[in-house]
Amino acid sequence: MLAFIRTVLFYILDILVLMLMTISVVLMFLFPVRVRYRIAALWPRFSIWWLSVICGVKYEIQGFENIPDQPVIIMCKHSSTWETMAMQGLFPPQAWIVKRELFWVPVFGWALYMINPIAIDRSKGRRAMEQLLDQGANRLDQGFNVAIFPEGTRIDAGKKGKYKIGGALLAEKTGAPVVPVAHNAGYFWPKHGFSKKPGHIKMIIGEPIDTKGMSASQINQRVEEWIESRVAKISVTE
Repeated sequence: MLAFIRTVLFYILDILVLMLMTISVVLMFLFPVRVRYRIAALWPRFSIWWLSVICGVKYEIQGFENIPDQPVIIMCKHSSTWETMAMQGLFPPQAWIVKRELFWVPVFGWALYMINPIAIDRSKGRRAMEQLLDQGANRLDQGFNVAIFPEGTRIDAGKKGKYKIGGALLAEKTGAPVVPVAHNAGYFWPKHGFSKKPGHIKMIIGEPIDTKGMSASQINQRVEEWIESRVAKISVTE
């Protein structure tokens, strides 16, 4: 019951801050995209802090030294919402893959459009992959990091999904380094369930993978092996 109450308090303030940041980004439509991104990124940073204060979800990040100065493709384990927030503070500015239909949502969709995501139409099949590769290359050229969850969707903590090839194809096309990221956030902010569980999230940032001369399948395999081997070693007992 205590965890439930704390989670309710977390969401009340978190949603209020999200609404404030969303409106602020929309009102700054005349400002450069990087300025709008910095404003938008205040919300996930607040969420991570507020979650630790009210719900007792602390965190530890290893591998700061592995974050390069050049734009990279971040390929991260996806078992929670926590990592989507944490990564925005670690790898700014950052472009995400989103469904194009989200732009039609009043205010929120407009704000999302203004921070330069990679918008794809999943119903287009092969064309959706072309959109990912074309827009992803464009964002890298603009100096944005590109964030990709190779499993495509959130996977229950302790489980493994099929690693899709899109991020690796983008790396093959552009030659951009890939930074793999592993974590155990799904045990404390689970895919299913409302309450957040007090504990200690561990996130590990790997050394950049030089993708030049590698095929997409080789890149994908190397990323999968690195991420899954680290995830298997991260303790969830704390």
